[in-house]
Amino acid sequence: MAGQSEQAWCLNVLTNSVVTWTSEYYGLAIAQMRAEDRAVDDGLLAHSENVNYHGTINVEIDTELAKLDPVGYRPLLARRRKRP
Repeated sequence: MAGQSEQAWCLNVLTNSVVTWTSEYYGLAIAQMRAEDRAVDDGLLAHSENVNYHGTINVEIDTELAKLDPVGYRPLLARRRKRP
Protein backbone atom coordinates (compact mmCIF):
# COMPACT_ATOMS: atom_id res chain seq x y z
CA MET A 1 0.00 0.00 0.00
CA ALA A 2 2.84 2.43 0.82
CA GLY A 3 4.46 1.64 -2.54
CA GLN A 4 1.26 2.52 -4.37
CA SER A 5 1.01 5.82 -2.51
CA GLU A 6 4.59 6.68 -3.40
CA GLN A 7 4.00 5.78 -7.05
CA ALA A 8 0.83 7.90 -7.15
CA TRP A 9 2.70 10.81 -5.59
CA CYS A 10 5.51 10.51 -8.16
CA LEU A 11 3.00 10.41 -11.02
CA ASN A 12 1.32 13.54 -9.65
CA VAL A 13 4.67 15.33 -9.49
CA LEU A 14 5.46 14.26 -13.06
CA THR A 15 2.05 15.36 -14.35
CA ASN A 16 2.36 18.73 -12.64
CA SER A 17 5.84 19.15 -14.12
CA VAL A 18 4.59 18.42 -17.64
CA VAL A 19 1.68 20.84 -17.27
CA THR A 20 3.99 23.55 -15.90
CA TRP A 21 6.55 23.01 -18.68
CA THR A 22 3.84 23.09 -21.34
CA SER A 23 2.32 26.28 -19.91
CA GLU A 24 5.70 28.01 -19.79
CA TYR A 25 6.55 27.15 -23.39
CA TYR A 26 3.08 28.02 -24.64
CA GLY A 27 3.59 31.44 -23.10
CA LEU A 28 6.95 31.88 -24.83
CA ALA A 29 5.62 30.67 -28.18
CA ILE A 30 2.52 32.88 -27.98
CA ALA A 31 4.58 35.94 -27.07
CA GLN A 32 6.89 35.27 -30.03
CA MET A 33 3.99 34.77 -32.43
CA ARG A 34 2.29 37.98 -31.29
CA ALA A 35 5.59 39.89 -31.58
CA GLU A 36 5.66 38.72 -35.21
CA ASP A 37 2.08 40.05 -35.65
CA ARG A 38 0.71 36.53 -36.12
CA ALA A 39 -2.87 35.85 -35.11
CA VAL A 40 -3.33 33.72 -32.01
CA ASP A 41 -6.82 32.41 -31.30
CA ASP A 42 -7.35 32.64 -27.52
CA GLY A 43 -10.27 30.22 -27.74
CA LEU A 44 -8.03 27.58 -29.29
CA LEU A 45 -5.44 28.00 -26.53
CA ALA A 46 -8.01 26.95 -23.94
CA HIS A 47 -8.23 23.44 -25.46
CA SER A 48 -4.76 21.90 -25.24
CA GLU A 49 -4.66 18.18 -25.99
CA ASN A 50 -0.91 17.61 -26.21
CA VAL A 51 -0.32 16.36 -22.63
CA ASN A 52 -0.37 12.58 -22.37
CA TYR A 53 -1.66 11.82 -18.87
CA HIS A 54 -1.94 8.06 -19.30
CA GLY A 55 1.04 6.98 -21.39
CA THR A 56 4.73 6.44 -20.93
CA ILE A 57 7.15 9.28 -21.39
CA ASN A 58 10.72 8.32 -22.37
CA VAL A 59 13.30 11.06 -22.03
CA GLU A 60 17.01 10.99 -22.81
CA ILE A 61 18.08 13.33 -20.01
CA ASP A 62 21.58 14.18 -21.30
CA THR A 63 20.28 14.85 -24.82
CA GLU A 64 17.53 17.14 -23.55
CA LEU A 65 19.85 19.02 -21.17
CA ALA A 66 22.26 19.66 -24.05
CA LYS A 67 19.48 21.54 -25.89
CA LEU A 68 19.06 24.16 -23.17
CA ASP A 69 20.20 27.72 -23.74
CA PRO A 70 22.17 29.62 -21.05
CA VAL A 71 18.92 30.70 -19.35
CA GLY A 72 17.64 27.12 -19.21
CA TYR A 73 15.08 27.12 -22.02
CA ARG A 74 14.89 24.91 -25.10
CA PRO A 75 14.73 26.81 -28.39
CA LEU A 76 11.29 27.40 -29.84
CA LEU A 77 10.62 25.72 -33.17
CA ALA A 78 10.67 28.12 -36.08
CA ARG A 79 7.59 27.55 -38.17
CA ARG A 80 6.93 29.17 -41.47
CA ARG A 81 3.73 31.04 -42.03
CA LYS A 82 1.25 29.47 -44.37
CA ARG A 83 0.46 31.80 -47.20
CA PRO A 84 -3.22 32.25 -48.05
